[in-house]
Amino acid sequence: MGFRIGIITASDKGSRGEREDLSGPTIKAYMDEQGWEVVSMKVLPDEEELLYQEMVRLADDEKVDVVFTTGGTGLSPRDHTPEATLRAATRNVPGIAEAIRAYSLTITPRAMLSRAVSVMRNKTLIINLPGSPKAVRESLDYCLGSLQHGIEIMRGDTGECGNETK
Repeated sequence: MGFRIGIITASDKGSRGEREDLSGPTIKAYMDEQGWEVVSMKVLPDEEELLYQEMVRLADDEKVDVVFTTGGTGLSPRDHTPEATLRAATRNVPGIAEAIRAYSLTITPRAMLSRAVSVMRNKTLIINLPGSPKAVRESLDYCLGSLQHGIEIMRGDTGECGNETK
């Protein structure tokens, strides 16, 4: 089953063409390897309102299954991705971000500085990933199997393992 993906890179310098975005293309390449369809990939400045609007557009208009963000989750005054993500949320899904952070802590103690969050907006997951290509790949390697199951549940495709009531 193919899933539809949107990718948002939060980067002031990337949005101005002063720095090449490497993390967004890393997510795209990873999703292409999995056979997931990337329907949108944008680099936006670290502006909460712009990030929020793009998350809402991808969820409500494009009806993607997952929005992956990269960048903007640290302690810099310009990092606003978690705030935009929480504004877009209809439901909180903290376990995804918590699991990624816990796994990342086995690789680097700096993972404790991440403010990444994960939520649902209706039937779309929005997941904040780290800002480096290496950390993006590690995070996706770690969580993709569970994400696939979660998306199927979110869609109502629970199959034999579901706990749905009739």
